[in-house]
Amino acid sequence: MYKLRRYLKDYKKECTVGPLCKLFEAILELLVPLVTASIIDVGVKNGDSAYVLKMGGVMILLAVVGLCSALVCQYFASRASQGVGTKIRSDLFLHINSLSHAELDRLGTPSLITRITNDTNQVQQAVAMSIRLFTRAPFIVIGSMVMAMTINLKLSVIFFIAALLIAAALYFVMSRSIPIFGAMQKKLDKIGLISRENLSGNRVIRAFSKQESEKKRIDAATEDLAKTSIRVSRLSALLSPVTYAVTDLAVIAIIYFGAINVNNGAGMQSGDIIALVNYMTQILLAMIVVANLVVLLTKASASAARINEVFETEPSVKEKTREIISVDTGKSTPKVEFNDVSFTYGDGDNELDNISFKIMRGQTVGIIGGTGSGKSTLINLIPRFYDAASGSVSVDGVNVKEYSFLQLRSQIGIVPQQSVLFSGTVRENMKWQNKDAGDEDIINALKIAQAYEFVEKLPNGLDSYVEQGGRNFSGGQRQRLCIARAIAGNPKLLILDDSFSALDFATDAALRRALKQSTSDMTVIIVTQRCSTIKNADRILVLDDGVLAGSGTHSELFDTCDCYREICLSQLNEAEAKR
Repeated sequence: MYKLRRYLKDYKKECTVGPLCKLFEAILELLVPLVTASIIDVGVKNGDSAYVLKMGGVMILLAVVGLCSALVCQYFASRASQGVGTKIRSDLFLHINSLSHAELDRLGTPSLITRITNDTNQVQQAVAMSIRLFTRAPFIVIGSMVMAMTINLKLSVIFFIAALLIAAALYFVMSRSIPIFGAMQKKLDKIGLISRENLSGNRVIRAFSKQESEKKRIDAATEDLAKTSIRVSRLSALLSPVTYAVTDLAVIAIIYFGAINVNNGAGMQSGDIIALVNYMTQILLAMIVVANLVVLLTKASASAARINEVFETEPSVKEKTREIISVDTGKSTPKVEFNDVSFTYGDGDNELDNISFKIMRGQTVGIIGGTGSGKSTLINLIPRFYDAASGSVSVDGVNVKEYSFLQLRSQIGIVPQQSVLFSGTVRENMKWQNKDAGDEDIINALKIAQAYEFVEKLPNGLDSYVEQGGRNFSGGQRQRLCIARAIAGNPKLLILDDSFSALDFATDAALRRALKQSTSDMTVIIVTQRCSTIKNADRILVLDDGVLAGSGTHSELFDTCDCYREICLSQLNEAEAKR
């Protein structure tokens, strides 16, 4: 929590005035037992009803002023807590978006969602409760003990003993609860993971009739969380009975020893005993509040640690500059060059091993290989989603590490394996890379991607609504819209990562023809497992288990590369493959 204090700097007024209002309310509350004692010792004892009414009015005034002060504090606490929560969520979102793929893979999407929602809510509640109660509760406890000392110094010892016993109970519970609350949040992450998998993979689960096994899986995760919650709840449940027991014993001791003092004529009156009992009751109520505050702060502390873990995670891929650098765009300079590049995800084994090749400007290059051969990993190094472990990746003759992310990625259009559309209209999705793209540019991109035919038939054309994830489109339609979105950005380098997999062969062929005719000045990289998709490419790169097994045209590789020949013959007969 201490590390997140920076978010309170814009709410200094709220964090100052709020606690002061609560402090003022606590002072008024401490005066009430003294007024009560004077009513008993003066008004009731002497039968002075006028005095009783007057002091009763004073008590009502104290209550009204205290209520107003509490409402002001509540207002400031709400402003500060909501503001802090908003800023944390905003900064978390920005920081998460600055992380590279490696950090996102390590932290995990479900965990990040839990941290930006549930964990932030816990911190937000802790800020509100701290402003409202952090000064009031301790002041009530200390103030009650001081007021008790002014009434009777010897009996005030009971207050000190009671406060120490309750404080020990609080420390016992808090020291054992913090690790458990941290474990609870991790188990909440697991529930988020299972829920996300089940919701996104619902059709697969039904297709395999795995509803019962998935139900058992989520039941096991929720039961595990429930057991941990019960465990920490048992610890927290000790606070109230212990606090009540200690306070009740203290009240009994006050009444017993106070009665002896009154009977002995030791300077105490009946009102003093009532005042001491009231102060002990105030300590009880304050300690109950402190107990709840401790539980809340313990939860918030565990959540704050998880939030700080995200903030302290530094991206492994960083910009050296944000300035636009000059590059050589001459025909003789390769658009993309890999020079002895190796890459690993950190598990010790290289996903790519000593890869070297050049792609010249305007070329169409195909990348093919078996599943897990490193095709997607290779193209992810070009826009710097990951950094090479060794060697260099260059664009326009400049190492990609020298570019700003904006300059590098703005010239690259990427269509990933998983077709991702965003809620909004078709037009809004088409303008993701180029906000200034006009309808003519968008329609041209849709025609190249073979998507204009079905978009034109939509009720509202380009203004037709796209549901979350593009659920209202088929897999092939989503894929074509994603290709059109990349083309609409008019990139200098277009990367298609297995983006034809949901297309029929006729659409595949038509799309490739349109790409060749309309993007002659664009460098195109096509990652695929279909040899027919890249047969006519200017150059084909063959990957086999992270190694560049071959490079050349289709006919050259079919004759010289066993790996490529094997892939071709697994999909086509020899006569078709040679054509």
